[in-house]
Amino acid sequence: MDENKARRVVDTLRERGTDAHLARVGVYQFGVSIRLPDGREATWDSDGTAALEAQVMRNGMLVGFVPSIEGSEEFTEEQVVDAILRTDYDKPIARQRATAPPPEPALPRKGGLFRRFMDGFRYH
Repeated sequence: MDENKARRVVDTLRERGTDAHLARVGVYQFGVSIRLPDGREATWDSDGTAALEAQVMRNGMLVGFVPSIEGSEEFTEEQVVDAILRTDYDKPIARQRATAPPPEPALPRKGGLFRRFMDGFRYH
């Protein structure tokens, strides 16, 4: 996922109350990390492929995954956000719910006042 797209997806998820963070997994390789309430963490689209999928980790161990979502190669940012929100992580092989849960109170954007300074004015 492109860095700017990943950043926008993270910002939108945080506006909807999801504990999302930008995942830097390599040189010019970015994804979206979701912290789950039970200590697990789902990292979305960090492998450089076009399809949307995720790995679910706990303490550095793979405990589940979200299989590649059919047709996700052509998803808009809003569709990516919707797919992430609709995911049910309760089983090792996660599935998509029919609808997204209601939004929670918004979380602040990461970086605060000095966000642009920390990243060197690389995004809009």
